[in-house]
Amino acid sequence: MVTLIDNAAKPRHPEKANRPDSTVLRKPDWIRVKAPGSPVYNETQKIVRENNLVTVCEEAGCPNIGECWSKKHATMMIMGEICTRACAFCNVRTGLPTALDPNEPENVAIGVEKLGLEHVVITSVDRDDLADGGAQHFADVILAIRARNPRTTIEILTPDFLRKDGALEIVVAAKPDVFNHNLETVPSKYLKVRPGARYFHSIRLLQRVKELDPSIFTKSGIMVGLGEERNEVLQLMDDLRSAEVDFLTIGQYLQPTKKHYPLQRFVTPEEFKSFATVATAKGFLLVSSSPLTRSSHHAGEDFARLRANRMAKLGH
Repeated sequence: MVTLIDNAAKPRHPEKANRPDSTVLRKPDWIRVKAPGSPVYNETQKIVRENNLVTVCEEAGCPNIGECWSKKHATMMIMGEICTRACAFCNVRTGLPTALDPNEPENVAIGVEKLGLEHVVITSVDRDDLADGGAQHFADVILAIRARNPRTTIEILTPDFLRKDGALEIVVAAKPDVFNHNLETVPSKYLKVRPGARYFHSIRLLQRVKELDPSIFTKSGIMVGLGEERNEVLQLMDDLRSAEVDFLTIGQYLQPTKKHYPLQRFVTPEEFKSFATVATAKGFLLVSSSPLTRSSHHAGEDFARLRANRMAKLGH
């Protein structure tokens, strides 16, 4: 007798199953978005499916998917759809990942070509099970995109490569145009929100990118609404500037389910504008701060502004 295992029946977040339910707050008017479904959205979805691509847009339940996919802007998520970390805020599936797909770099490059992307964002799950944390796979994807799409600029959003000596150097050597690694929240929230990570390791990772290759733009982002204090956010800005980070994104945390980290409050658009004003004064080349800001939202337009701002700062 053969017993069939239904993978769909497995819980998406087994580590959260026994947590008490928390109340999911009703969204205010300023954070509501239209349901996706335009013809271009459907075309984007078809390209993603036909090329066996995984997108963080879907896996993380991004509220901007309707807008982005209607412009054929999709953020690729490599190395599978199962993460070895269990961050309390994240909606990506957790568990034991499958083996790396050797065809993925070429599939991603083909997907970028078919979508006609001038700027692409590549992110991944955490792969603590791999000796290099997936660094070589990141490099292989970058090189495959360059070979097939030489005019496309490449932005990567990486894990922290914690305890993976030499991994960062492999990724930086592949020369992405933008290296993004998100802090996600302030240090006081790490133990509960991002327990598998270390705040100052992430700061040092971003600093090290600049030491290895100053030409690469660096970027980081956080969520607010997790119970952080304003002065903690301002200190985080200073920490990022000490690491010479160029671009800061700040967006509203949206609680995926009742089992995820409880949302404390919705930050007002005025507060987001205030954060942007302060961050700009602190010296970031670019700041994106709004309720619906996400790491890869408007990434192509933002990259053009980053380059222009750098040239202006250099007096060109």
